[in-house]
Amino acid sequence: MPIRTARPLAIAGTLGLAVALVGCSSAADSEGAALGSAENPVQLGVVGAAEEYWATYEEAVEAEGIQLEIVDFTDYNQPNPALSEGELDINQFQHIIYLANYNVQSGDDLQPVGSTAIYPIGLYSDKYASAEEIPDGEEVIVPNDDTNQARGLLVLQSAGLISLVDGGSPYSTVDDVIAEESRVTVRAVDAALTATSLPDVAAAIVNNDFIEDAGLDPESAIAQDDPNDPAAAPYINIFATTAENVDDEVLNRLVEIYQSNEEVQAGALAASGGTGLFTVTPKADLQTALADVQAELEAQ
Repeated sequence: MPIRTARPLAIAGTLGLAVALVGCSSAADSEGAALGSAENPVQLGVVGAAEEYWATYEEAVEAEGIQLEIVDFTDYNQPNPALSEGELDINQFQHIIYLANYNVQSGDDLQPVGSTAIYPIGLYSDKYASAEEIPDGEEVIVPNDDTNQARGLLVLQSAGLISLVDGGSPYSTVDDVIAEESRVTVRAVDAALTATSLPDVAAAIVNNDFIEDAGLDPESAIAQDDPNDPAAAPYINIFATTAENVDDEVLNRLVEIYQSNEEVQAGALAASGGTGLFTVTPKADLQTALADVQAELEAQ
């Protein structure tokens, strides 16, 4: 089926596995047509459907007898409200933190149904080949926006450069760095300045938006998110659906196809500039991570 562009929504949201198929049944439309049938194709919402790997994915899904329609949205505010309103069956465009913000702000209960990848944020240096080589007392910089600042600090902690109050969280700031337990000092600057500041500091956290323009090779990062580190769980990108459809057999099969198709993953990796780290994270772990982040948000 051809990829289509979503019509404008009346309501816009705010803020951006091996799956066991036990006792599951597929959703059906109001006329009883099974989800994934020609009469009731799965509606999958994405942002950026022009990427070639989505056409590859659609072919792989339909080769298994599941009819799929990919719905392309123009910005990140649209796919979650469309899912909530029943215009979609599933979407794939966000990480867990983004979904947690949406659920808390909208009062909704969308849930992860499977993982795709982490698109790491990396630590780069012009002076040192590893985090271990950075001398004590040196300065490291991180982006000053809330999400990337916290994420960068967690990377520094995982690399053994700093310690954070209570082990850190997706909402940590430089004020949470425990100076007496840290090897380096940390300063937050505008994200656009992190790469250009490399000559002046020991190392810098540089997010993916600025790697290519700065001429940095993603493989030269001396530290980055570890998808196996529990602290990185909130940054795993996911397929999401409604709470009542989270165990739907067809939707879970869509996740498995994405996770197992090498051509799809190669295309997604190329689209990310080679920075993606694919992860097959159990659905229960994703849901736990979402609940934890939502609890932190609600406590603020």
